[in-house]
Amino acid sequence: MSTGARARRAAVSTLAPAVAVRIDKWLWAARFFKTRALAQDAIEHGQVLIGDDRVKLARPVRLGDQIRVRIADSERTVVVCGLSDQRGPAPVAQSLYEETDESVRNRAQRAAWRRANPEPAHAIRGGRPTKRDRRDLERLGSS
Repeated sequence: MSTGARARRAAVSTLAPAVAVRIDKWLWAARFFKTRALAQDAIEHGQVLIGDDRVKLARPVRLGDQIRVRIADSERTVVVCGLSDQRGPAPVAQSLYEETDESVRNRAQRAAWRRANPEPAHAIRGGRPTKRDRRDLERLGSS
């Protein structure tokens, strides 16, 4: 099957009159997670909330649901605009949801904070000192 045909099939599936889709399938189809297993782990660990409530794997997602997804140190709040249980191309996946203005603002603030306060460990070049480096430092300290 060609990529174009696959994209059309995915687009058609989002327009189909589906009433509800499992939350783990929807998160995978909307490309929040690379695999369904990762989506299921996030749901089980309480990193996915629908309307501020923890959910179970089989919880159906409906149009208009507000979903909070926490991945690593970023959190997104999105409103469901489309339903699909098939993973398609990124543009189709992005059409399944709309991120709230507050969520976009919070992520931008968090990114600005990370740029202003870089991780100190990232500044270390070359990693851990070698034995030779340690001996050189000891010689400098004893002189």
